[in-house]
Amino acid sequence: MNLTFGTGGIRATMGPGPDHLNLETIQEATLGVAAYAKEQSENPSAAIAYDSRNHSEEFAREAARVLALKGVKAYIYPKLSPTPTLSFAVRHLKCTVGICVTASHNPREYNGYKVYGSDGCQVTSEAADSIQKAIWAADKSEAQDPHTFEDFLESGQIAFIDQKTLKAFLAAIIRRRTKKKLESDLKVVYTPLYGAGLSCVTSILKYIGVQNLQIVTEQAKPNGDFPTCPYPNPEDPKALELGIEWCRKTDADILIATDPDSDRLGVVAKKDGEYKRLNGNQVGVILLDYILKCRKQAGTLPERPVVVRSIVTTSMTDRIAEHYGAEVIQTLTGFKWIAGAVCRLEEAGEEDRFVYGFEESCGYMIGSYVRDKDGIGAAMILCELADTCKAQGKTLWDYLEDLYKAYGHYETTLKTYQFTGEEADLRMKRIREGLQSPEGMKFGGSKVIRYKDYKDGIDGIPASNVLQLWMEDGSQAQIRPSGTEPKIKVYTERVEA
Repeated sequence: MNLTFGTGGIRATMGPGPDHLNLETIQEATLGVAAYAKEQSENPSAAIAYDSRNHSEEFAREAARVLALKGVKAYIYPKLSPTPTLSFAVRHLKCTVGICVTASHNPREYNGYKVYGSDGCQVTSEAADSIQKAIWAADKSEAQDPHTFEDFLESGQIAFIDQKTLKAFLAAIIRRRTKKKLESDLKVVYTPLYGAGLSCVTSILKYIGVQNLQIVTEQAKPNGDFPTCPYPNPEDPKALELGIEWCRKTDADILIATDPDSDRLGVVAKKDGEYKRLNGNQVGVILLDYILKCRKQAGTLPERPVVVRSIVTTSMTDRIAEHYGAEVIQTLTGFKWIAGAVCRLEEAGEEDRFVYGFEESCGYMIGSYVRDKDGIGAAMILCELADTCKAQGKTLWDYLEDLYKAYGHYETTLKTYQFTGEEADLRMKRIREGLQSPEGMKFGGSKVIRYKDYKDGIDGIPASNVLQLWMEDGSQAQIRPSGTEPKIKVYTERVEA
């Protein structure tokens, strides 16, 4: 296998050969994970989930078979299931590791293999290195045993995850409700973008009282070819076009969308009679303010609340958190870092201090019951907020505008530059070399007055290939290569009083 195993596991195009995801590369990866799990526990076990992508179920079942073959008890969801349900199951079933077969929001050609530790978080760099070494050391022929998935299912070395675990996951979300019942006739359109979210999202929304819920039928049935949205990413306006058409037909108040593995949430709401998408930062801050406000009013806000955000996420977070007396912890990009901050609170006996975490790429975490972003829990809170707004004769955009009036208008942008192969890393290297002496340089027309280079780690944040710039006009920017695709991402923020 020529694929590199990192903290996000493996993500690659599907096809034959050692550079792609296929049954052989899944076998090799799983041999490494099995060896790692056996190092961690005398009685190792693994939880497994998979999404709607082509070959996801096949890859997941093969991973379960190889784990069982190597003496690791495998618990697998009997049908496609969202990524947050996997993070939850690892801790609920007290497993040593977890595996989720998904490429999240990538195009149809991709699939992926995420690995989680016993804490329900994606594995650390150290764990990823150990798994990579175990993959290199593994004898590929060991996976060619004639025992089948069904053989191990019959023997009990593989077991299906039962409904009790899924119900416990949904119950954990419901405990985060902000109101006992809805106050309006909120009209919601939902699209799972052909993914795994349909059952969980609709169950939650019906439970909290959303009576007028329309499903985008063309995108409801799982389909790894994503025929009407080749890039099934709720950050991409094109992926939401069909849902917006449904909004117009039904006069809906909001559109919500989850990606194929249902860990991200996209949101569209009416603005001046038109349906406009709120970006990840905008959704993140309205959820933040709403959660803090509701918990303060209910008397359930902890004495020293904690909010977690990535360094590329809007700093408006800090202003809102300060208003409610909440501490903000900043992390690197990726929910393994946000969830890791929650784990450290748990280790210190302070898990209850965690209130909310998010990053600008439409990922939200409304509680510590899960250690990854959760589009299902976020959908519930978002609908409760939208209901509150409608009962007051307002929209989500009105709520955001009220926050801008209170804290300043934070305008954020993300530009992505696509490259091939290793070109993104080479370009990033040249950018870093050019910023060794930023004095006099301009970014977006304004002079750079300060910058941080995270290549060696800084401010308690581990080493990473990220640059952060502050300009004379008060704007700021972050530059980083994508961790999963050959892209460079440039995030900018400008504040208007």
